[in-house]
Amino acid sequence: MRDSIASFFRSKVIAVVGASRNANKFGNKVYHRLKGLKRYRVYPVNPLAKAVNGDRCYHSLNDLPERPDAVIFITPPIRTDAVVREALGLGIGVFWMQPGAEGPEAVRQINEAGAELVCGRCVLITDPKEFLT
Repeated sequence: MRDSIASFFRSKVIAVVGASRNANKFGNKVYHRLKGLKRYRVYPVNPLAKAVNGDRCYHSLNDLPERPDAVIFITPPIRTDAVVREALGLGIGVFWMQPGAEGPEAVRQINEAGAELVCGRCVLITDPKEFLT
C-alpha cells in the first residue's frame, strides 16, 4: 500500500468525491486539508452542492475542467461503486477510499483494472512527506 499512497501524493490533480459544505463533516475536512497543502489542484465533487468552502463544486468527475490523476472517496460504498466505474472509464488510475467508503464491488473493479488503491487509512492523519522522499 505504501507505493499507492506515494502515487496518490505525487498526483497533481485530485478529485474529492463526497466533498461537503458542512465544516464538521469529513468530506469538508479532507477537501480543506488537500487544498491547503498547496501542491495540488483539488476539485470538490458532490451532486448536491454548488460550492464547497467558496469553490465551485462539480456534479461528477465528467464535469471537471481537467481529468484528475487521483480520486479520494468520502462516500457510502454504493456511491463509491458508481463513481469508480466513471473514474475507470476516464482512465484515472489512483484511488483512495477513506474508512467507510470501501465497497467490495469498487475494490474488485479497481483491482481488476490494475489501478492503485489505498484502503483502511485516513488521509487526514497521513503525512505526505513520509511518502514523497
